[in-house]
Amino acid sequence: MVSEQVDGRRREAVQRIQTLLVAISVRSLPRMVGSLLEADLTLKQLKMLTALCSPEPRTSTELVGQMGVSLPTVTVALDRLVQRGLVDRVPDESDHRARRLHLTPLGWSVVAEVSSPDPHLGDHVIAGLERAELEALENGLAAVNRELRRLSESEGKASDASADG
Repeated sequence: MVSEQVDGRRREAVQRIQTLLVAISVRSLPRMVGSLLEADLTLKQLKMLTALCSPEPRTSTELVGQMGVSLPTVTVALDRLVQRGLVDRVPDESDHRARRLHLTPLGWSVVAEVSSPDPHLGDHVIAGLERAELEALENGLAAVNRELRRLSESEGKASDASADG
């Protein structure tokens, strides 16, 4: 009986959280869309920028595999991103024929602008929260981040296993 009550309260909490997330998304949509429109990027370019958000620089070939597009498609999109100062091509130290790709500071800034939670939880929103609310939010976001990391790692292992098979 106690277990059923706990499960019921958990389900209710999950439903309330999902409702809140929808409400937050709806209220922040104009800000998010505005950031995307101001960035003046194609979806392919934005996807490429986010794929390059990694501590390790990538190669064009790695992007082809990750994005599921052809090398010429990646090359054209990268050329445009390089021209705009969002991506740098750097010689690979171990293979001088290859070029490693990484975001420039401007590239990081653009990705942060269009993908950050700022439209949802910007300083103007956070500033209005009480200390206890901030701590609860921090704990909750840390748990969500932990779960996203776990899912991402398990999906990566699953795709590695399917590639091996």
